[in-house]
Amino acid sequence: RNAIRHDPQFEQTGKSPQGGLAIARMLGHITYLSSRAMSDKFEATRNEPRDVDTNFEKMFSVGSYLAYKGQQFVERFDANSYLALSTAMDRFDLGGTPEALRETFAPSTCRWLIISFSDDWLFPEWQSRQMVQGLVDAGKHVSYCNVESQCGHDAFLLEDDLATYGGLAEAFLKNCTDDTPAAPESASPALAHAPTSVFGANRLDYARLLDLIGESASVLDLGCGGGGMLEQLASRPSQANLQGVELDEQRILHCVNRGLDVIQGDLNKGLELFSDNHFDIALLSQTLQTIYDVDGLISELLRVGRRTIVSVPNFAYHKLTDMLVGEGRTPEAGLLHYAWFNTPNIRVLTLKDFERYCHDKGITIEQCIALDTEAGQEVPPENDPNRNADMAIFVLSR
Repeated sequence: RNAIRHDPQFEQTGKSPQGGLAIARMLGHITYLSSRAMSDKFEATRNEPRDVDTNFEKMFSVGSYLAYKGQQFVERFDANSYLALSTAMDRFDLGGTPEALRETFAPSTCRWLIISFSDDWLFPEWQSRQMVQGLVDAGKHVSYCNVESQCGHDAFLLEDDLATYGGLAEAFLKNCTDDTPAAPESASPALAHAPTSVFGANRLDYARLLDLIGESASVLDLGCGGGGMLEQLASRPSQANLQGVELDEQRILHCVNRGLDVIQGDLNKGLELFSDNHFDIALLSQTLQTIYDVDGLISELLRVGRRTIVSVPNFAYHKLTDMLVGEGRTPEAGLLHYAWFNTPNIRVLTLKDFERYCHDKGITIEQCIALDTEAGQEVPPENDPNRNADMAIFVLSR
């Protein structure tokens, strides 16, 4: 704006501040790209400027490029429009505090989808997360994804990441108009839950979890994957608020395709978006073994949920220990579908380990359901679950 206003021809009758407008566009254009995009575009030919007819400096390739873009702009855009639009953007204010944002979003009755891009300098991720925070605080239906991109602010105009951000927008709009949204037929069953599902795609625990979660309960599903559990909960007529948290972009897209609310989040960084006792149930299903900060996440689960349900794999399961002791092989190389070098399981825990952990931390185990998922049955307490169950579901509280 200063470049435009300080052009000698600004506000001169019959004249246009073309020099000031071109410089303004050049300054702005730099912020539309990312550091990586600038390097890819200009580094290899930095001393080979284009032969552009311009009065601006073109000593380097980036200079000739910006000069060309600036001159193009003045041919199709009015300087006063640039002043008006940029001022309107700077004056736009949803609220500068969580309380103000909550108040701003409170009257809305729609569902929300917020998308940001990882290297956008103009609209950074943290600002989008502030809006997500305000919507969550206001009790609104919201999905959010920070799309990994190397295109900077221009990412939403380019095809590089279109499959993700375009797919999210398309799925969201489709489900905003469909009365009964459904996942596309081409959806991969492998996306039904997080990739950390230890024993493959078979989810015997879903039926038990549905029994444990009341139909009127609000549920936060952490590491929700493609939304398999949330979709089953959503099919119940009186189910209350459902919210998923997932890190993987493609699984977030799959959730939105199913008409589910999911927020992108790293479970190792806490659950600061959610207030104390925000949900009736905080659910962590077959994911604990992949978490770095176990103490932190368990504490957060117990904070945001009135009750916490955690399902964990049992690495003392007899087929796993037999493989290790009898064959001398790492169990992940066989039954668990991962090799020792690519497994997402960074924790090796047993049912006894988890029970001892809860005891030491003062956490109450209200219920434990031990399962043999290969046999498709529960393992009763008298049948040594620590040896004969390959996973268990724990209902926890303080």
